[in-house]
Amino acid sequence: MSFNTFGKLFRFNTWGESHGPAIGCVVDGCPPNIQIKEEEIQKELNKRKPGQSKYTTQRKEDDKVEILSGIFEGKTTGTPISMIIYNKDMRSKDYVNIKNKFRPGHADFTYFKKYGIRDYRGGGRQSARETASRVAAGAIAKKVLKTKIGKKYKVVGAVTQIGILGCDVNSWNDKFILKNPLFCPDKSVFKLWEKYLLSIRKAGSSCGAIIEVRARGVPVGLGAPIYSKLDMDLAAAMMSINAVKGVNIGSGINSARLTGEQNSDEMIQKGKITKFTSNNAGGILGGISSGQEIIVSFSVKPTSSILSKRKTIDKFGKNTFISVKGRHDPCVGIRAVPIGEAMMHCVILDHYLMNRAQCGN
Repeated sequence: MSFNTFGKLFRFNTWGESHGPAIGCVVDGCPPNIQIKEEEIQKELNKRKPGQSKYTTQRKEDDKVEILSGIFEGKTTGTPISMIIYNKDMRSKDYVNIKNKFRPGHADFTYFKKYGIRDYRGGGRQSARETASRVAAGAIAKKVLKTKIGKKYKVVGAVTQIGILGCDVNSWNDKFILKNPLFCPDKSVFKLWEKYLLSIRKAGSSCGAIIEVRARGVPVGLGAPIYSKLDMDLAAAMMSINAVKGVNIGSGINSARLTGEQNSDEMIQKGKITKFTSNNAGGILGGISSGQEIIVSFSVKPTSSILSKRKTIDKFGKNTFISVKGRHDPCVGIRAVPIGEAMMHCVILDHYLMNRAQCGN
């Protein structure tokens, strides 16, 4: 399988399968002399790990990260940083009865047709279990950016819609996001979301979600204006996350509904500070960061593994039915929040390093 590496200057390569002995990643291109501890990486992983609430899969994984290389006396050495996370709570027997069937909505069919073989246990490499490795890489990128840019740099993600239920993004509350298991930014809709999601789970079904990730304190000038636009790379990063089917930068697809006057982010100068009166561009103009808050949102499809009986075929080409039992998220989008944050960190650091290489700042 090709293309397991992400990034240009700051790169990470992930490896491992959902029901294998372990998963992990190798981070390359990290600057030296960055102070980092396993606890800082673990903090990010804890936001993503399964089994933390009744709204996610009940698979119990510690997701405890172990650094194998690239750190000496608490600092990065500039050499590859290798990290491993052992899998502990696999139940491969849940998949034995459906090992020859293709789950609708999953990549079972395309993987088998492309490679002629697939790991049916939890989806193997196609499983969202792989994203724990991305979160570990993102934690390193976050620490580098905090060190280089300063405390003003911050990335916060939230779920802004679950199924048919949205929220008021103007009521965005960073502290509340971190305190609730749904990463909901709007206190007024949380109880309704809880009730809706529990009804979805009870029915053995699933629902999709929209996640919004905001990056603050990003300096002006990151991004190359033609084939490595900052928004282009962010869109690719978010689209690479399992189950993501669409990405918006700022107003995104909704920009088509606006007039030129409505969409225009007017600019004013106050002393030495340039200000914008709105942010439809999502903090990126011509592929280059404007210094505004970078806003990226992406849609996650409903979890494909559901109890309802669905039509499918098996690997022998015969028509059949399938009902997927086991431990699955009723809304996989919830745990996509820390993954989206991690990918934001990785892309911004990659462009920060490229900008320093070309422009010296």
